[in-house]
Amino acid sequence: MANDPLFYIIVAAVLVVVAILMSGLIGFTKGGEFNRKYANKIMRARIIAQAIAVALIVAYVYLRGRGT
Repeated sequence: MANDPLFYIIVAAVLVVVAILMSGLIGFTKGGEFNRKYANKIMRARIIAQAIAVALIVAYVYLRGRGT
């Protein structure tokens, strides 16, 4: 697993999702103009990044289950 480049891509994708989620949570807790302006954009970005991360995880499990 540690020698697999796809594993590192998945870890990076998950970290991107966490970073987007944290920026959204921080903006939500502070409120104000930033939250009004960027809340929906951050949520959309998180959903897209999360879908990519899940697709990569599914591809990883599928490929490793086949033995390649």
